[in-house]
Amino acid sequence: MTSFTIVTITFNAADCLARTLDSVLRQTHPAVEHLIIDGASADGTVAMAEDYKRRSDAAGCGHTVAITSEPDRGLYDAMNKGLARATGDYVCFINAGDALAATDTLALLAGLAAEAGQDGRGLPAVLYGDTVITDSEGRCLRPRRLRPPKRLTWRSFRSGMLVCHQAFYARTDIARRLPYNLAYKYSADVDWCIRVMREAARLGLPLAGTGATVARYMEQGQTTLHHRESLRERFRVMASHYGLPLTVAMHCWFVVRGLFKR
Repeated sequence: MTSFTIVTITFNAADCLARTLDSVLRQTHPAVEHLIIDGASADGTVAMAEDYKRRSDAAGCGHTVAITSEPDRGLYDAMNKGLARATGDYVCFINAGDALAATDTLALLAGLAAEAGQDGRGLPAVLYGDTVITDSEGRCLRPRRLRPPKRLTWRSFRSGMLVCHQAFYARTDIARRLPYNLAYKYSADVDWCIRVMREAARLGLPLAGTGATVARYMEQGQTTLHHRESLRERFRVMASHYGLPLTVAMHCWFVVRGLFKR
């Protein structure tokens, strides 16, 4: 049975954490490890996580929950801690405020992995799906503007981050060898996804997509709050992978496309 590690990074997140925890608890798929990596919160985040662990243990659903609370060097440092501790076949980051889309999301992805793995190359390097955007109360607002392609490659991200980080499930044995680059403050997730896909291409492993929505992403994340800084950093990420000339050309196209959409 395909197993999953869900990593949730928290810091003073008591106001939005419940829906994240509940979305994992309700998963019908039994082989789930949930790692909650807290950055020494001063509100009720840790108490909420501990109550969730008790409820998960009592439910007998086969899930395991582990909680760590200690200072860190920021979001991506905490995510690297999650990578180092993950034991599932696949790892995905569903942070506070975000959620799995439905109760059968992980069951759906497990079925996708099993089906795609029948080609003799083993489990796909990445499982991915679509995303909807929610408000701070968890209410659906709209589908994410960038949509995942039917055939994803590491070159696909030249057109932007077509797969949301919360909808990107990387094989843990690959992901663990590629920790997040802490030189990036806002866009290390983009860089990490590209590096995982490049490694998949090097190993000849497939990337498997489902047409289903697998993640609910809260709009007010760090990238949204620091939009300009994030865009500058994302330019650096793209240039490092695709070269400066192509990156400049693509960004000129983004500007033109934006003008025609007004």
